[in-house]
Amino acid sequence: MESSGSVTSKTGWQPYHLWVTEQDAPIACMPLYIKTHSYGEYVFDWSWAEAYQRYQLNYYPKLVAAIPFTPVTGPRLIFDSSEISETLTDNIISAVQQESQKLGLSSLHILFPEERHTQDDQWCQRKSVQFQWHNQGYQQFDNFLSSFASRKRKNLNKERRKVREQGIEVERFFGATLQAQHLDFFYQCYQQTYLKRSGHAGYLNRAFFDTLFTDMADNIMIVQAQRDGEAIAAALYFYNENGLYGRYWGALQEFDCLHFECCYYQGIEFAIEQQLPLFNPGTQGEHKIQRGFEPIYCQSEHWLANPDFNRAIQDFVKREQLQIAHYKKEAASLLPFKQAQPVETET
Repeated sequence: MESSGSVTSKTGWQPYHLWVTEQDAPIACMPLYIKTHSYGEYVFDWSWAEAYQRYQLNYYPKLVAAIPFTPVTGPRLIFDSSEISETLTDNIISAVQQESQKLGLSSLHILFPEERHTQDDQWCQRKSVQFQWHNQGYQQFDNFLSSFASRKRKNLNKERRKVREQGIEVERFFGATLQAQHLDFFYQCYQQTYLKRSGHAGYLNRAFFDTLFTDMADNIMIVQAQRDGEAIAAALYFYNENGLYGRYWGALQEFDCLHFECCYYQGIEFAIEQQLPLFNPGTQGEHKIQRGFEPIYCQSEHWLANPDFNRAIQDFVKREQLQIAHYKKEAASLLPFKQAQPVETET
């Protein structure tokens, strides 16, 4: 993303990565960006920025530890050894806080960490909810469907049938079948969708996607829909042994239920075929629940340099977490399964 020019200071993502060395050898790193906006983060703090503005304070620039445009849980403080010292972690976090104050930044945010990095009461621990599909050892899509209550199963089959009845054929391309023209068409869909919804051609440029095709072809899957021999829609996925990750979708024409087919059902089929344990289709979207995607918690950690605002945000998040817990419980109650599936219950 950085080498393509998609993530630079001009786009509001100034790279400011931390490297920790010992005897001139790197022992840890942290992906950091100085941000002048909150786009592409998927942990929403716009209301915090508005509160700063009301008090004539600057919320931007801020410092963010994240992977741009990627709402996927993963390491945000990376060590070269499995022997990770809690003291070293504390020292690194403290050093990043001091650096952000030195630079005059309003705050520091660690987004989607796979484990908690901060322990002291200066930090605010925030939760959000994503919807993910978990492979319960299914051998084929019908096995997955058999776990649904009858009415829910009929609804899902009706959606898939509706796509076929519109004369649409859907294919998956990956490995040896993935060709440059599939990426070409996907990028066309990506741009058109952003133009329609946001008035711009998307945050990620063509050079970024070309680099993906060159360097990560073995981890890419593209779903493409055709009608009367003409490509009409496409969705981009990434995958490895840990799971499948749906990222972008676009269509040149609108068709009933096509989004569900390309972005959910094709992904589930692929995950089952490849025996992948997890399918993360992206952030938000309550409509995923009735299609078998379970609510799970994601984490983020926040520290604001202004002590008064830091206390206010901590109080806000404590109240917010009660609402989030209720929301997650309600979402789980709407799952389509005959009986409760094991849903993640992080604390």
